Order: sequence, then C-alpha cells, then structure tokens
Amino acid sequence: MIFSDTIVALATPPGVGALAIVRVAGPDAIGLVAGVFSKRNLADQPGHTLHYGTIRDPDGGALIDEVVVALYRAPRSFTREDAVEISTHGSDYVVRQLLALLLRRGARLAEAGEFTKRAFLHGALDLAQAEAVADLIAADSALSHQVALNQLRGGFSQELRTLRGRLVTFASLLELELDFGEEDVEFADRTGLRALLGEVADRVAALLRSFELGNVIKNGITVVIAGRPNAGKSTLLNALLREERAIVSAIPGTTRDFIEDEVSLDGLRFRFVDTAGLRDDPADEVEAIGVQRTRQRIGQAALLLYLFDLTELTPAQVQAEVGALTAAHPALPVLAVGNKLDLSTAGQLAGFDDFVVDGTAAVRLAAARGQGLEALQTALLARVRGAGLAGHAGATIVTNVRHARALAVAAGHLAAVRAGLDAGQGTELLAADLRHALGALGEITGEISSDDLLTSIFTQFCIGK
Repeated sequence: MIFSDTIVALATPPGVGALAIVRVAGPDAIGLVAGVFSKRNLADQPGHTLHYGTIRDPDGGALIDEVVVALYRAPRSFTREDAVEISTHGSDYVVRQLLALLLRRGARLAEAGEFTKRAFLHGALDLAQAEAVADLIAADSALSHQVALNQLRGGFSQELRTLRGRLVTFASLLELELDFGEEDVEFADRTGLRALLGEVADRVAALLRSFELGNVIKNGITVVIAGRPNAGKSTLLNALLREERAIVSAIPGTTRDFIEDEVSLDGLRFRFVDTAGLRDDPADEVEAIGVQRTRQRIGQAALLLYLFDLTELTPAQVQAEVGALTAAHPALPVLAVGNKLDLSTAGQLAGFDDFVVDGTAAVRLAAARGQGLEALQTALLARVRGAGLAGHAGATIVTNVRHARALAVAAGHLAAVRAGLDAGQGTELLAADLRHALGALGEITGEISSDDLLTSIFTQFCIGK
C-alpha cells in the first residue's frame, strides 16, 4: 500500500524537556523538511544519516531552532516510507512552532498510532507485533518488558503462523473434496487430520492458559491486605513501599477507604491495597462502608494477604476468619501473615509453629521494625508462582485480551471439527469449522482483518507512535 500524504507528530511526551523529537513520514517527508532546513542539500543525502542545522520559516525568515535531523529512506524506516526525525529543544513553544510550520508546508497531523499502522500496512510488522509496540512502551517491569519484546520480535506470530500453516494444508484438501463432491472421494486423510487437530488444539489451549500469567505480567498482581483493625495493615503497606504512604495510628479504624500503590518484586509488579479493618461492630457509618468495600475488593484480588496480630488471635481464629472471607471466593489464593512478632511471647508464638493456611506456611514478621519483610517477599513470589500466576518470560505468553478471545474462538471451532470427525460429519461442515478456526488465528496476526478492527487497535496508541 502506498500513501499519498505525509504525516507529522510529536514523538516524545508533551511538555517542557531537554529535547523533543518531531517525526515526519510519507512520500514528501524529506523534501518537506529540506525546504525549511538550513542545509538545502538534505534531499540529496543518503539514509541513516544525521545532519545539524537550523529550521527557519521560509515565508518570514524567522529562526525556529537549532536541530539535528535524522534521515531515513524507504524502505529502511519504521513505516517503510521516507521519514525524518527532527530533534529540537524541548520547549513547548518551539514544538508548536515547528509543527505549525510543517503543517503549513503540506504535512498532515498524524492520527493516534498512525505510524505503527503504516508499518503494519506496509508489511514491516504483523498485527500482533504492532500491538506489542504499545505493550513495550507501557512496560513497567522486567517481565512485561521481556514478554513485549519477545512478541515484537515475532515469537508469538511465528508460532501462530506454524499452527495455521499446518491446518491450511488439510483445509485445502477438504475444499478440494468439495469440488469433487459428486465423485465421493477423500483427499484429506481423516486419521492424520484427527492427530493434527489434537496437537494444534493442545497448543492453542496452552496459549489460552498462558493468558492468566500474561494478564498478571501486563497489569500486575493485585494483593489485598485485609485483617482486623490495628493488625498493622497500614504499617505493612508503608514498609513494603518504603515510604509513609498510609496514616498509622493506634486508634482502631483509621483506614476508611482503599490506599494502594505498586512495587516490583523479582520482575513482577505487585499492587498492594490497604483496606479498612474488618470487624462486626464498626464505630460509625463511614467505617461500615469501608468494611463493606473491603469485602468487595477482596473479590477482585489476585491474592489475599490476611494480616493478623500474633498477640491477639489463635490459629483456630485465623483459620475461621480466612474461611469466612474466602467462602464466596474459594479459588482465591491466600497468604496468612502474623504481625507484631517483636511483641509476642514465646507461648503465643508456639501456637503458630508450622501454621498453614490454604496450603502455605504463614509468615511471621514485625512490620513496624521492618523485620521479616524479605521472608514475606519470598513467600509472595512463591505463592503466586504456586498458584500458576508466574512463569518463564522467555516462553510464548498471551497478554492481549483480543488475542485470548480469538484463541478461544479457534479452540471452539477446532473442537467442533474433532467432534465432527468422530460423528462422521460431511466434508462441508468439517471445512466450514476449519475455515472459522483458521480465520480466528489469522485475525491475531492481521492476515485477516477489517478496517474497524484496525481502527480500534491503533487508536489506543499515542499520537507519535
């Protein structure tokens, strides 16, 4: 596809900074910038070169800025078009003047994600890789960065192409049978097709299962800290964050609403949520609302960290309270943490020797002193990994909701083909379900796409990307 217009946008975050980069791409990108650049021979320069000079408005001669211009010639650019990136000083005024000048000279302001969309339409990236660009920009942990980079480099796409390629061979044989329907011949070996469907369906199912991990890597692990008033929830949050994020007081019920923040542990992003203390007799209506919201928030958690006071509760009481909180969410992983270790007597601690909740040994710490935090962090990582929420970032991991939905559709149609084979269905039905499965896999990489789908995807990008 060849675009007739040239687009321009700010590629760096808006606002005042040391530098700003204005990106220009399209058939007239080099000539347009050459017309306002002090070195008039810019159009004759080779690609992948840098040039220092000034930008002036040819109409009035006003100097806009001293800049460095990076020159890229098609097809060796991000969009596979001629492209120029202008590094200017990061003044908001300078950027506005430069953009206005380029727009007056014939460029058009780029739409959200239009540079990446052009890269996709020119074949530089497939759709899954293009979406990985946005994920890489948004990556805020080591694992999310690694997974996005793996997808950007085509790891996920290659696996899908391999699966799809193996199915296409049999699909073409089924379609051939339809052309010879009156002669009652079979070109597709049903036994081989059944074996292939089993292999492909197993791999699609594995990719679908990886979405739980991918969603955690991309969006973080929500850990709700719950417990009785004065158990030390706010103190623990502050200790984990290493800052005074929550108000700490000896007065019960200090926390009335959620306080949450994030911290990265071993490449995983944890979002800790401090909640109102749980008790049956709230002091007032506001605290009662806070308790109700805590119970609702527990249902949205990926992990419940139940914090209890070692000096007040017995193991039986802790088990009972955890059971009551998770009764409506039996699959919710739980990590029990006993606080105020420094204030506990030997007798109180003896009762919690080998104490296990939800199959995991309870952690004991003194949040106010920072004692036991490393053990807690180790237990958190072990708990989420044991629950299947973390794994190796080098593997193919699905992080995109659209991809997961398409894989689910493909899995359904593959199951229908297998059921059809077992039931002895005719070629028409088998071919139809196989076509739908291929279509679902093709939608992920963009081999099959619609304008509405592309618009939905790329409008979620920033303007300069």
